[in-house]
Amino acid sequence: MQYYIEQGETHREVLEKIQAKYGDAYQVLSHRTIPYGGFLGLFRKQGVEITYIVKEEQLKSTRQNEIQQEKQRLLEQLNQTKAIQEVLEEIRSLKSVVLEQPAQEQKHPTLKKIEELLELNDFSPSFIETMLQCIRTAFSIEDLNNYEKVEHQVVEWIGDSIMHYTTSKTTIKPRIIILVGPTGVGKTTTIAKLAAMYNLGLLGQQACNIRMITIDGVRVGALPQIQKYADILGVPLDYTTTTSQLRTAIAMNHDTDIILIDTFGKSPRNAVHLAEMKKILEGAGTTAEVFLTISASTKTKDLLEIFRQYEPFNYQALIITKLDETMHYGNIISALNEINKPVAWITKGQKVPKDIEMMHPMQFLLNLEGFTIQRQKLEEKYGVYTPGEE
Repeated sequence: MQYYIEQGETHREVLEKIQAKYGDAYQVLSHRTIPYGGFLGLFRKQGVEITYIVKEEQLKSTRQNEIQQEKQRLLEQLNQTKAIQEVLEEIRSLKSVVLEQPAQEQKHPTLKKIEELLELNDFSPSFIETMLQCIRTAFSIEDLNNYEKVEHQVVEWIGDSIMHYTTSKTTIKPRIIILVGPTGVGKTTTIAKLAAMYNLGLLGQQACNIRMITIDGVRVGALPQIQKYADILGVPLDYTTTTSQLRTAIAMNHDTDIILIDTFGKSPRNAVHLAEMKKILEGAGTTAEVFLTISASTKTKDLLEIFRQYEPFNYQALIITKLDETMHYGNIISALNEINKPVAWITKGQKVPKDIEMMHPMQFLLNLEGFTIQRQKLEEKYGVYTPGEE
């Protein structure tokens, strides 16, 4: 038989220590008061020492019960874990079905054909996926069998995604219009076209008193080019290079109806030059209307980068040039859908004052390759479109 000794500050504390080790499988033989605690033999207090034996058979039985209880607990945890695993497996299975569902639906001939036509027209992958998702949401499987119905709706959705810029109704004079944009998109030629249209009253209003200002002294030949346009149109032209000069030029012509400001073109990646130009244009005041000019032949990815870089100019709308130089307009429509900005004018060629029109959704819809365009129905929604109308 083996004897055990346990010490502590109180009788209760010692018994709790023994019970923690052996439960009730023990028997106290004796207890006595002893010096307890302290530090290096100093400051010791009176404690209790208990001598006891352990009842092996009872201890064995107790431990077996504890082992059984632990086994049961582990089994319950295992069953619970198994149940959780089964639930997770079901969730994974359902998720797999949900994720596979669109892929299965895209196999429908109507979805497949619409997707191919959108790709043919150079729409971006994100625009195409959005359009396909709209179809899945709006049409049942039975409706998908009606290709013409789906096709017409897709054409309308494309038309709805193109916003038209509403011309400012301000009576403040002068109305200031600024064109910004990358090099080579045709800002100067577009300025000249707008000057001619407003000067001759070809925009459905009375002829306006026009003045042009250019801050473009950077590009070789820029000043002679716009000066030539000004001379032909009989429109006065000012050349400024600083904020104060621009502010003075505008103040001296406060009785002018419309002032058109041409800017120098810079790579949208050239942040320093863009900042310099923005500083100069502060001289135009806060009421100026800023139009970002872009070329229709620019890739969607590059258009989005241009939009981002010119955000500090707070442009209200876009002018799209050179539509005659590209076969499809899907890249432009896709990019416009990303920024939610309207389009004011489009240009198709170099002729002044011709080859410029106010934006109309039908200009883009009639150019869709492969789609059947129900022109009469579309014009009932978007208005009658006559090519070349202003």
